[in-house]
Amino acid sequence: MKKKINLTENAKKVLEKRYLAKDSQGKIIETPEEMLERVSKAVAKAEEFYGEDPSYWEQKFYDLMADLKFLPNSPTLMNAGRELGQLSACFVLPVEDSMEGIFETIKNAALIHKSGGGTGFSFSRLRPKGSTVKSTGGVASGPVSFMRVFNAATEAVKQGGTRRGANMGILRVDHPDILEFIQCKRDSKEFTNFNISVAITDKFMEALKNDDYYELVEPHTGRVAGKLKAREVFDLIVEMAWLNGEPGIVFIDRINEKNPTPHVGSIESTNPCGEQPLLPLESCNLGSINLSKFVKTENNVYKIDYDQLRDTVHTAVRFLDDVIDVNKYPLPEIEQMTKANRKIGLGVMGFADMLIKLGIPYDSEEAVKLAEEVMGFIQSEARKASEELAKARGAFPNFAGCVYDKMGSPPVRNATVTTIAPTGTISIIAGCSSGIEPVFALAFERNVLDRQRLIEIYPLFEEKMRELGLYSDELMEEVLKKGSLKDIEGIPEDVKKVFVTAHDVSPEWHVRLQAAFQKYTDNAVSKTVNFPQEATKEDVRKVYLLAYELGCKGVTVYRDKSREEQVLNKGTKGDEEGKEAVRAFSEEKHITPRPRPSITYGSTEKVKIGCGNLYITVNSDDKGICEVFTNLGRAGGCPSQSEATSRLISLALRSGIDVNAIIEQLKGIRCLSTIRQMASNKDIKVLSCPDAIARALERNILKAEGLKEEKKNNGNGVEYYKKLYEIEEEGTASKGNKCPECGSVLETEGGCVVCRACGFSKCG
Repeated sequence: MKKKINLTENAKKVLEKRYLAKDSQGKIIETPEEMLERVSKAVAKAEEFYGEDPSYWEQKFYDLMADLKFLPNSPTLMNAGRELGQLSACFVLPVEDSMEGIFETIKNAALIHKSGGGTGFSFSRLRPKGSTVKSTGGVASGPVSFMRVFNAATEAVKQGGTRRGANMGILRVDHPDILEFIQCKRDSKEFTNFNISVAITDKFMEALKNDDYYELVEPHTGRVAGKLKAREVFDLIVEMAWLNGEPGIVFIDRINEKNPTPHVGSIESTNPCGEQPLLPLESCNLGSINLSKFVKTENNVYKIDYDQLRDTVHTAVRFLDDVIDVNKYPLPEIEQMTKANRKIGLGVMGFADMLIKLGIPYDSEEAVKLAEEVMGFIQSEARKASEELAKARGAFPNFAGCVYDKMGSPPVRNATVTTIAPTGTISIIAGCSSGIEPVFALAFERNVLDRQRLIEIYPLFEEKMRELGLYSDELMEEVLKKGSLKDIEGIPEDVKKVFVTAHDVSPEWHVRLQAAFQKYTDNAVSKTVNFPQEATKEDVRKVYLLAYELGCKGVTVYRDKSREEQVLNKGTKGDEEGKEAVRAFSEEKHITPRPRPSITYGSTEKVKIGCGNLYITVNSDDKGICEVFTNLGRAGGCPSQSEATSRLISLALRSGIDVNAIIEQLKGIRCLSTIRQMASNKDIKVLSCPDAIARALERNILKAEGLKEEKKNNGNGVEYYKKLYEIEEEGTASKGNKCPECGSVLETEGGCVVCRACGFSKCG
């Protein structure tokens, strides 16, 4: 009898939406337990190749996952034991300096995105803009131009809605087009399917230290193409990162210093979140240990259970090595390279939970010490497990001539064994904090389909408040409103120190914790350094320099709300006429939607349609209706079309289109599925999804008309809309960037964006 999994309600919803198998009608046909049976059985099949009993390891793998002590990356949970069978999360593809090579890579990336993987590219081999192309006599358009083609291809695939296409674009700091690359995401509408990072060299850092110039090199000729002042380039990187969080930086020479197989090739790029540096055509499968499960009590004192942790590490390494053998690779070249190096990436999640259980503040020397101790133990045991597998199965094929071989170390099965990934959605399934990040919020509001609002409390915080006799609904409302315990009276100081959130932690401590984990991680560490909105560019500069100083392989920063307040492209520096021309053209030819407001008020209604239930949320600010969200119930329907309709309506509303004109266009549109069922189901009172949206908008207008006189009398638009939608506290209105799928607040973490409510992730 397989053991049941103890899942939170949120974890169940995420599994149902994204992971559990469905039939052709979209109906769920497996339970969470059956999903883990499917995965453990498929992965354990590899044991047959080595004369082992698959049934024994199938049970071991199942128990490990069912106890939520370990989970593999999302593609493994989604695809193991199913027809697609593609189990890797990370791929790096080469971008050659030829038209044939570029478009071959675009095709291969589309195949990977379709199978659920994310891709990383270095565009550093491409000749700069304006270079001569000898074969045609033409002029090269440069790396940024071709990135637009990659971005468009990713947009077209979007991985069937299960996982969205995600890319990492990297350019060396000594590429002649580096200034254009650094600024390529100044406009937030550009390169929406890319994270970008600058590959920083040691030469550049030396020039920066000496306030000197460094050389730009043409990749196709090796000739020096000019020089730039390192400080000015670094200032531009800092400015852009302060503006909207990108580019990140990777220290490419440091990454290659730690490359275990330099005789095979140099590392040029990483996966989309930056934690997995890979050789061209290499893939890697990841998995994470839930550290919160390894805290035990002895004589009323919390301690780390290292015996259980050791067993888990060894089983997890075996699991990930087996994945390499049962994986169905999207390209034969990727299979060949992956099996030659057999890289795996075992990481952690739930670190913040572990600290809280142990009573250790995240921003403390004790936390840094614990990070080194725990990750050092995992790294050591993972290497031992890989050595044991090598004795039974053989070392990875490229072992001869690798770093370990030259050092005289024992043969290992895997070229790398550890990686710290963001764990956005799998940490929701495990019910723990994400990766090595601090807790994002102690209380958050989740959009629920059939209610106005639901406040969810971080379980360890709720437990502590009840233990101290301090729990109350009023306190939880205050925590939700303020987002931190800092300014809340009546909570003991020692509790405030332990229950810190991401924005309570200073940037310096974010970097110090990242560096502590990097010290004992083969690959790299995915981590976001969070800044408050009022942070300065100098604050960002200090973090970038500290990351280099402390031995990090890269760093990503995010200043709160910076992507909501995106500044328009400023045009060419110093070209006032050009800037004026851009402004004039924009005003004359384009309608620019106003930015989405940071605070909205709205209501959700359930409408019966032919496919089941359609949930329609209409949100307003003090200028009127500004957006619409839709969500279909479990019965299926056409969610992509409904989402597209809602997005276009929201865009039109914020572009100044009269809401009545929108209603007129939508009202009366008929859907055969709904029409057919109207005769037998008296609850169906609309003709289609668009018709239902039109009627919901109409009802909101009528409701507003009913309170028009009151609005005239008090003149306060915010109060008017609060009353209109019966919201009790201004602080509980939706804030920050909204999830495009459920409308809840998005978290920026680990170089990615994730919704803790529904599991949506920008990076998968």
